[in-house]
Amino acid sequence: MQGLHLTADLHGCRCAMDCLTQADALGAFCVQAVEAAGLQAVGRLFHTFPGTAQGPGGVTATVLLAESHLCVHTWPERRAVTLDVYVCNFGGDHSTRARALMEALLQRFDATQVEQHQLLRGQPVQA
Repeated sequence: MQGLHLTADLHGCRCAMDCLTQADALGAFCVQAVEAAGLQAVGRLFHTFPGTAQGPGGVTATVLLAESHLCVHTWPERRAVTLDVYVCNFGGDHSTRARALMEALLQRFDATQVEQHQLLRGQPVQA
């Protein structure tokens, strides 16, 4: 289970509103970004939440990866997003690909404030 877990909290996102409110648009971008990073999508689920008095509903986009997962949650009323990329390194070191995926997401949302964290999980696999 050794791997790399990247997270980011984004505020002041200057992207188009459909990136924050339209599951199909966000989902298509996520799948494209996964493939561009050299990771393998094996499943996906994209959901738009209903609007409230505060504004349009947000989106949860999840792409299951052969290497683990990508999750995106949006709050359009706050122009905020949370990102979660985890790759296990069982079959090889996917850390560079995970970082490339995170960078593509950061560029897409174009936030004025970004708080990023990384966690090295588990122990290296012993031969």
